Amino acid sequence: MKRVVLKRAASRLSESQKPRRNSRGNRNSQFRTHNSEFIIPDSYRVGIGSDLHRLAPGRQLILGGVKIPFDKGPVGHSDADALIHAICDALLGAATLGDIGRHFPDTSPGWHNASSLVFLRHVGKLLDEAGYKIVNIDSTVGLEKPKLAPHIPRMVKKIASALRLKPGQVSVKAKTGEGLGAVGRGEAVRADAVALVQEVKS
Repeated sequence: MKRVVLKRAASRLSESQKPRRNSRGNRNSQFRTHNSEFIIPDSYRVGIGSDLHRLAPGRQLILGGVKIPFDKGPVGHSDADALIHAICDALLGAATLGDIGRHFPDTSPGWHNASSLVFLRHVGKLLDEAGYKIVNIDSTVGLEKPKLAPHIPRMVKKIASALRLKPGQVSVKAKTGEGLGAVGRGEAVRADAVALVQEVKS
């Protein structure tokens, strides 16, 4: 019965509504909503990144390459900039180039207390060499204190500059933990990022 109903419904579709074969084979993905058709080129790739660092007294709080006055900072081998680390992983993941630990291992003395902006610039070069351009980056920082809103424009500017992007291609948002979990208790800082890249090599 279900098959008969489906066949009858399909027979009533107009030619413009019926699924069409993609003349480019499998190079593009097609989606249909009502009478609109969206074609997503396979050259676009998405990556996600996440990072979490414990906060401790005596460490500088650096996020997005910006030093923020506070009595605690993230613990890590480098400057422990969770925001930039998450963005690096999102970009590397989108281009299937591994992760930040592979390129900047915490066992290397050369990266001790290094600025994560150095990591970000290097990741940008890796994507260039692999034939990818960055379309946009969206990120969120989870931190109970201090408030990050006044510092976000500088973060965006530094991240965009390191990757040779326009500020409009970089989004940074901030949220508290609402008193829940390690972030909410003020014990940690967390960052999550999503990156969209496009393959441009011939």
